[in-house]
Amino acid sequence: MSSQPAIIKVAAAKPASEAIKKAASIIKAGGTIAYPTRCLYGLGSDVFNDAAVKGLFSIKQRSAQKPILILIDHIKQLDRLVAHVPEVAADIIRQFWPGKVTIVFEAGAAVPPDLTGGSGKIGIRLPGHPVALALVKAVAGPITGTSANLAERPGCHRIGDLEPAVARQLNLILDAGPLEGGRGSTVVDVTEGKRPIILREGTISGDEIMAAIDG
Repeated sequence: MSSQPAIIKVAAAKPASEAIKKAASIIKAGGTIAYPTRCLYGLGSDVFNDAAVKGLFSIKQRSAQKPILILIDHIKQLDRLVAHVPEVAADIIRQFWPGKVTIVFEAGAAVPPDLTGGSGKIGIRLPGHPVALALVKAVAGPITGTSANLAERPGCHRIGDLEPAVARQLNLILDAGPLEGGRGSTVVDVTEGKRPIILREGTISGDEIMAAIDG
C-alpha cells in the first residue's frame, strides 16, 4: 500500500465492537493490521492465508528462516495447530496463560510451513491484552503475533513510533495508546523432552517456569 492506513482509536480495557469487527474483516480478507498486545504493538494477518503470510514477511523484511508466532483465543485451537500437547506444556498453560508466556510446540500439519521458518515448530500464545484477545475471537481463528517493526529493529509501544516503512503497508491500525513496553513474553520450547528450554526470558523468569512444572 502506498498511502497511510486508517487509524482507529480503541479503549485498551474494553474495545468497541465495531472497531474489532472492522479489523477482523480486514484480516479475514487477507489484509494486515497493527494492534496492541501487552508490551508492544503487533502485526496481525490470517495464519491460513499464504499470500497474507508472505506479505507479512515482506512488510517486516524478515528472513524466511525465522518463524512467526501466532495467537489463539482458546486452548481448544491447539488441537488444530500442534502435533501434540506435552504434559509440561499443559502445566505451563495452567499456570501462566493467558499472556506472558509463548510456548513453542511441534507444528501440526495444518500450520503453513512459512510460519515455522522451516523449523517444524510453532510458537503460540493466548493473549492477555483485551484488544488482542477480542480480535482473535472476532477472526474466529489464529492470527499472527509478530511485533510491528522491521526485522532486527526495536518494537514499538506507541503508534507514533511505528516505522513509516511498516505503517504504509498496513490496511488498518488499532491504536490503544501507549503500552507497557519493557520485556515481552517468555518463550519456552516444549519439544525437546520433559524439561522445557527457555529460548527467551521475559516477564516470567526461567525459575518460575521450572517451579510450575516441578510443583
